[in-house]
Amino acid sequence: MSSIIDALLPAVVAVLMFGLGLSLTGADFRRVLRSRRAVGIGLACQLVLLPAVCLVLVSVLGLPGELAVGMMLLAASPGGTTASLFSHLARGDVALNISLTALNSLLSVVTLPVVVNLAIRHFLPGRAASAELGFTEVARLMAIVLVPVLVGMAVRARRVDLATRLDRPIKVLSVAFLTVVAVLTVYLERSRILDYLGAAGLAATLFCLASLTIGYLVPRLFGVAGPQAVAAGMDVGIHNSGLAVTVALSPGMLASAEMAVPAVVYAIVTIPCAAAAVALVTRDRQPVRA
Repeated sequence: MSSIIDALLPAVVAVLMFGLGLSLTGADFRRVLRSRRAVGIGLACQLVLLPAVCLVLVSVLGLPGELAVGMMLLAASPGGTTASLFSHLARGDVALNISLTALNSLLSVVTLPVVVNLAIRHFLPGRAASAELGFTEVARLMAIVLVPVLVGMAVRARRVDLATRLDRPIKVLSVAFLTVVAVLTVYLERSRILDYLGAAGLAATLFCLASLTIGYLVPRLFGVAGPQAVAAGMDVGIHNSGLAVTVALSPGMLASAEMAVPAVVYAIVTIPCAAAAVALVTRDRQPVRA
């Protein structure tokens, strides 16, 4: 069964990243330059503030080493592909959200290994030398994150009609893949899953709520407009749990089922947490009229 997961994981993330690339154009990256304040604050929240908050959270809760590293891995993961959906529901700047997700995904090739390696040294000092992500692991990460995005963008640039036709099937396939991987992960760890859920459930839920709150309120405190703050909030608050699971489980990376548990739990709690965030930010806003 584990060999099935090993085969699926890189494909899952590659399909997700390819789908993201299909939605990107040069205008998305030019938008980053035009929205420097929102983008800069969003990146600061994602790359600096969230790992710090997560570190405090797992330390206060006293999570075991593997679960603590798994939480830090989740904190270092970029925005998930469903962030734009929730941004749309919350009447956010969806175009900016897509741009932020793309930029965060590209940067994660560098930032994720740094955060994870520091977490391993802190929480698992006895295993640091053998467990850290080295050059080979970073190269694999680039292969499943960066390359598919670039391929998707190339398809979009040359065949807009094809990219449009592929958009929905890719999204459906991505959801199906993630569901299969989550179910298989739970099955493989079924003898210990209740212990893991008990240990990681509260941490994952609190971190999700903290991410959504920080992602929205910090930009607002710095004067970012409502729709752009919503976009930043969803991108910062909804992490790519599929990527985190892949890095945790893949034999060529961390190869740890325990480290994957926080991301699996997070994927479950994200939907109700994000739905609650949508309800909160839209309750006093009038719907946009055509």
